[in-house]
This record gives sequence, C-alpha cells and structure tokens, in this order.
Amino acid sequence: MKADQIQKWKVLKEQDVSPSPWFPLLQHTVQLANGQIVDDYFFSPLGDVVMVLALTPAHEVVLVRQYKHGLGEILLELPGGMRQNGKSLIQSALNELEEEAAIKADESQLISLGKIANNPTKTRQITYGYILFNAQFNSVQKQDVTENIEILTMPAPQVLQHVKDGKIWVTDSVNFILKAALQYPEIFSV
Repeated sequence: MKADQIQKWKVLKEQDVSPSPWFPLLQHTVQLANGQIVDDYFFSPLGDVVMVLALTPAHEVVLVRQYKHGLGEILLELPGGMRQNGKSLIQSALNELEEEAAIKADESQLISLGKIANNPTKTRQITYGYILFNAQFNSVQKQDVTENIEILTMPAPQVLQHVKDGKIWVTDSVNFILKAALQYPEIFSV
C-alpha cells in the first residue's frame, strides 16, 4: 500500500471514561479506512510535555534524580514536566527548569531539539525538547507536592555513556540526549 493511500480513522463517538483528572482516558468508536468499526479503542490524551537539556559553562549536563511511581523506580533524567495551562511550550519549559533544577533562564536562550512521541498508539502526548547553554543555578527549586528531586551535574560525555550503559533509560531523556549529541558532537565527545 502506498503512503498516499493511507487514511485517517473516522471518529464516530467519543466518551470520556477517565478514572481521575490525573490520567484522562477516552473511549472512541472509530471507522477504519476499510470500513470496519472498532467500538472499544481506548487511549489517553495526556497532554504535551517539555524537557530541557541544560548545559553549564563547563559543559556539564544538569540531571534530576527522582522517584517515578508508574515504574516504582528512582530514575535519572532531564528536567521537565507537563505543559502548563495557559502557557506556551517555552514558558512551560522555563518554569519546569526552574521548579526542578533551580535554573532561571530567558526564552531567547532555549534552542529547540525537536519533538518526540513516546507511544502514539495509546497516548496523545508529544514531548518537546530544548537545549540551554551556559545554565546557571540562580534560583531555588519549587517542587510539586509529589516531587522529591535531587539535582546532579555530569560531564556531557559521561551522560552519553550513561545512556549507552542503560543508567539513563527514560525514553524522552534518552532521545534528547542523543539528539543533542548528534547536533553538538564537540560537547559530547570524549
């Protein structure tokens, strides 16, 4: 089948079956391109996420270490979080960076690393990544009630090695570290 023959599904019915505001869940009745009806297609419109790969003047990557209840693990990742209501992606990224990593920056300092979709089959969530050069610890953490975050810095080549070794394994963090390493090899090379 050629790409121009692929068609979007037609949504015939949408029902919000969310168990809580923390995890929205929709049930769709859809008609596939071949005419078949599927009445129990469930997915979550979680909302967009922002993430920042912040580099200090010494080319150390700012990482956050925190417990993630979905996996029941303490994980190492880049600072980030959900896009905030009424705020742009960049404003949300700057807020998350300050809240989690105590780094205050200006919109003009963020450079886009692009976007990724973690699971486009079952979620409507895009993660937007940014890189910040010359990051300064110039604020205080403002953690949410569910957060207990440790801030770490690590030389960029070591961060890349942690990705290779599986010590950093959260999908969006891995993706944006690799994207940054491809775009700025001089910073991430040993």
